[in-house]
Amino acid sequence: MVRLGVVILPDQGWEDAREKWQRAEALGFDHVWIYDHVVWDGLPDSPWFGSVPTLAAASTVTERIRLGTLVASPNFRHPVPFARELMTLDDISGGRLTLGLGAGSRGSDAALLTHGGTAPAARAERFGEFVDLLDELLRGEDVAFDGDHYSVNRPGLRPGSVQKPRIPLAVAATNRRSMEVVAKHAQLWVTNGDRGHRGPPLLPADGAAAVSSQMMLLDAACARQGRDPATIDRLVLTGSRLDSGLRSATQFAELKEIYESVGVTDLVVHWPRAEEPYSGDDAILEQIT
Repeated sequence: MVRLGVVILPDQGWEDAREKWQRAEALGFDHVWIYDHVVWDGLPDSPWFGSVPTLAAASTVTERIRLGTLVASPNFRHPVPFARELMTLDDISGGRLTLGLGAGSRGSDAALLTHGGTAPAARAERFGEFVDLLDELLRGEDVAFDGDHYSVNRPGLRPGSVQKPRIPLAVAATNRRSMEVVAKHAQLWVTNGDRGHRGPPLLPADGAAAVSSQMMLLDAACARQGRDPATIDRLVLTGSRLDSGLRSATQFAELKEIYESVGVTDLVVHWPRAEEPYSGDDAILEQIT
């Protein structure tokens, strides 16, 4: 059975956003996610609120649903202070946090901090170190790490994660190098389709074919790492490169069946907004859960 999740964009203050997070749990979603940016290219001039405080607030008004970032990146995060914030979130939520991570792009976050020209190979190298170090820090163990991008030598951050051995990692990856990070560290692989795709979102059959091709890269990375690929769940984020199927309950059911048939374990939609991006009627959420 495919688990269902929903992304709630942090473009509203908490007084207005609270009801969505509570409703996501009441509707029966398995997980709810938030984008982690300083500035998001999709709404560059919109109000935009921080992911960590929002998740902390959401954890106090929900009880069951898992909460997470989709995804955080080293574009503006340093693993040491970020690990401290994540441990705190894991504690506040009672062990319901999933940490979604990605390498980051040359978007607004990178440009804002004046390193927007970082080449893809350098971003991939930095990301590998970022996840390696976060993995160690979140276990609460002593850390001695000396890389090209990060260096730490100190006793571990106490108390570590509520979840053992650490907060689960959901790693976004579409190419061979980032798939190695997934195979090494992740409990969940994340994709939103082919990053090179331009044009309308792919319909379910084409989208599932693209995801299946990426899964072959993941399986190959697992073989190189000596890891059973069945130990990694597979999450598909719809709505940008991949069609969401949210026009009707029937279309969504068909989409869900197609992705499940190729091995997807988790399917995520965006909370419909009154206008683009992700415009639609949020009443559809009651029909798909």
